[in-house]
Amino acid sequence: MDSVAKRINELKTKIGELPVGYISKKNINGRVRYYHQWTELGKIKSKYIKDGELEILQEQIELRRKLQKELKALEKEVPKMKNVPLTELHTKVSAGESLMRMTESVRRYERRDCFKSIKKFLELPNEPRICVIYGLRRTGKTTMLFQTIQDMTAEDFSKTVYIKIETDDTMAGLNKDLQLLYDSGIRNVFIDEITLMSDFIDSSSLLSDVYAAMGMKIILSGTDSLGFWLAKNQELYDRAYSIHTTFIPFREYSKLLKKDDIDEYIRYGGTLRAGEIDFDDEDLLSEESAFRSDESTRRYIDTAISKNIQHSLAHCEDGGQFRHLYTLYEAGELTSAINRIIEDMNHRFILEVLTRDFKSNDLKLAAKNLRSEANSEKRTDILDDIDIEAVTQRLMDILEIRNSEDRKIGITKTHIEEIKEYLKALDLIYYTSVETTIPGAAPYDNIVFTQPGMRYCQAQALVHSLMKDSLFSAQSEQMKELVTNRILDEVKGRMLEDIVLMETAKKLNPKRYRVFKLKFAAGEFDMVIYDREKNVCGIYEIKHSDKSDANQYRHLADADKCEQTERRFGQIVSKAVLYRGESFETESGIAYRNAKEYLKNDIVDFSLEQAMDNDIQNGMDLI
Repeated sequence: MDSVAKRINELKTKIGELPVGYISKKNINGRVRYYHQWTELGKIKSKYIKDGELEILQEQIELRRKLQKELKALEKEVPKMKNVPLTELHTKVSAGESLMRMTESVRRYERRDCFKSIKKFLELPNEPRICVIYGLRRTGKTTMLFQTIQDMTAEDFSKTVYIKIETDDTMAGLNKDLQLLYDSGIRNVFIDEITLMSDFIDSSSLLSDVYAAMGMKIILSGTDSLGFWLAKNQELYDRAYSIHTTFIPFREYSKLLKKDDIDEYIRYGGTLRAGEIDFDDEDLLSEESAFRSDESTRRYIDTAISKNIQHSLAHCEDGGQFRHLYTLYEAGELTSAINRIIEDMNHRFILEVLTRDFKSNDLKLAAKNLRSEANSEKRTDILDDIDIEAVTQRLMDILEIRNSEDRKIGITKTHIEEIKEYLKALDLIYYTSVETTIPGAAPYDNIVFTQPGMRYCQAQALVHSLMKDSLFSAQSEQMKELVTNRILDEVKGRMLEDIVLMETAKKLNPKRYRVFKLKFAAGEFDMVIYDREKNVCGIYEIKHSDKSDANQYRHLADADKCEQTERRFGQIVSKAVLYRGESFETESGIAYRNAKEYLKNDIVDFSLEQAMDNDIQNGMDLI
């Protein structure tokens, strides 16, 4: 909002902090006494003023009167809405002073990177398109609406309303309201929670084809993101600008929540704190992270994801989009099926971590480091006594048993693929590519969760439950803690790989760059960035460790692996290890770079930095 509106808000706040009423003087038995008097609920209240308090109170009351006079003058400058009979509207509409007060609460919050896309939409010439802001809960949708309103000039604000849709609202009622608002001079309409409207998906084109075409700027937001995706693919077609909020990269997470720890992002990343961002959501209002515990994570999956999908499908074409999932929905098992599939993907993730990492040379390195630890209290040879094969196999057996139990609920491959399609539409999962050096071999997909905290919390809960198995319960507490921490460290390492790979792929222009993991018969490069135009590439290892060791870049220094890579992807012009320590250059020409700084600094390849500068995507999806 402009300076006039901001000053009005400041004055109202200051006036509310100052004492009301006036000072009266009474002569009692020849002695002058002063009293503070004011009216409260129709009754006059009075309080004796003690010595030393009179001058301060006089100054405060006089300041209040002065500020009230200034406020009255400024309010005359704010354009008034033109005869909008809000009491006659069918939906819950806020405008004028009540809207100004409502949006004031977001003033102290940082802005999401995609906020600029809303501003860009409002500046576009009139055309039959609307703006859709969609994403999972706790990702800042309502806050961005309010921040946009706060930034308006007084003139634009006078033509603006905010509508909060409720479950019993209909498109017919909204249509009547929009017509009345348009006739009253309203040109900017922010509609929140519109996916709660049962007939939104099948009649959403009314907003673009009629009211946007008439010159209204309409911005929609809602909890059920899938409903927007379905509407865009059916009713709205190419008549919507979409702004996605689900994916919150590390750099933005760090900026918004002032959290500069990559491990913090791995443990809790993916949503913004409810207390800061989702103040209207009473069900989820909490100062804690959505992924603080297994219980909170399951609740988030249930409310923000499973019910999102189920509600959206139920209100699209009278349930016609359920496809093969209808039998699960009819039996009341769809929410459970979605939860189990998400869990299953995490089980498989853990299984891959165990088979690839738990038996790797890194464990041998850890054993060596523990044996030679300088601190005698931490020095131990316990890892030398672990039967790694037995431990790994036992954990794998338990996981496979759980997977078998999951399959007994009757979920078919078709169910799984359809649910994955909807999870992808929600921006919850992202497919990264895995390549091989085999000539003619097709790449295959690796699924990454865009909300790392959800994956880590479920993985953590799973690992702790595995540790309660009878085989491990008989072990010493030291052994159980060591194995648990070892697996969770491996999980963090693998998640860091996925985060770097995904954020790099999402940031670079896919028309020019390919970002993938490259597997060999033995070993792999955690990430390869291939520049199609120049036919050159960069190769990377990604380590969760904050210590450097030559063993970490053994694959990057392997002449045979480098030769195989260059035959397919051109000259290797960059070799680097991304890890959690300080940046430096090795004598062998391989760079060490801090992973946190890499993710925070707009993700550019070290040797191809200038070439990539003009190819970073801006993040706004114009359909």
